[in-house]
Amino acid sequence: MIISTTPSLEGHTVDQYLGVVSGEAILGANIFKDLFAGIRDIVGGRSGAYEDELRKAQSIALEELEQRARAMGANAVIGVDLDYETVGQNGSMLMVSASGTAVRVK
Repeated sequence: MIISTTPSLEGHTVDQYLGVVSGEAILGANIFKDLFAGIRDIVGGRSGAYEDELRKAQSIALEELEQRARAMGANAVIGVDLDYETVGQNGSMLMVSASGTAVRVK
């Protein structure tokens, strides 16, 4: 499965547009990770705990997007957009959504 943020794929012709497809992931952050991330943010360091959670959520959202595209008969998804949000009380959860256009390419 080809997944791309571009509206077309070099060397491929879109044979059929199958529709919008999306995938989402919501992950809760561990309270200890939150505490250490807050301390790092105060002293100006990077938050490895949040970066790991972000990568995990992105991977899950893209896997879900791919599964849904395959179910539609697609062999590619173009125009993929990733959105990141915090949700829940005090932003305690991380949501990543991926959306794009499922297509069949030659």
